[in-house]
Amino acid sequence: MTKTVLTVDDSKAIRDMIAFTLQPQGYRVIAAADGAEGLALFRREAVNLVITDLNMPGMNGMDLIRHLRAEPRGAGVPIVMLTTETKPEMKAQGKAAGATGWINKPFDADMLLAVARKLAG
Repeated sequence: MTKTVLTVDDSKAIRDMIAFTLQPQGYRVIAAADGAEGLALFRREAVNLVITDLNMPGMNGMDLIRHLRAEPRGAGVPIVMLTTETKPEMKAQGKAAGATGWINKPFDADMLLAVARKLAG
């Protein structure tokens, strides 16, 4: 069964790089440019993993995580922050909001794939 990864980032280049990394390995990647669009996609699609940026216009990554965790099926879906933010206090806030993991940009393709395999299967 194909696993679906939702990527939420205001950078089209990052969304494309995630898709370029995961799609050849059999993942279906759906993308959103901000948190509100990501939340709408999450509500419409069966998602196995969410990869979200932190700093986005409108709904940021922290708010998106809180909204996803409040959804009926949001509790069981792994959510990874993919961001340039490296401060320990921001990582702690992400964990408190419900993030499963944290990857710093720029990301290593092999690491991203390993995380996807571990969390989404």
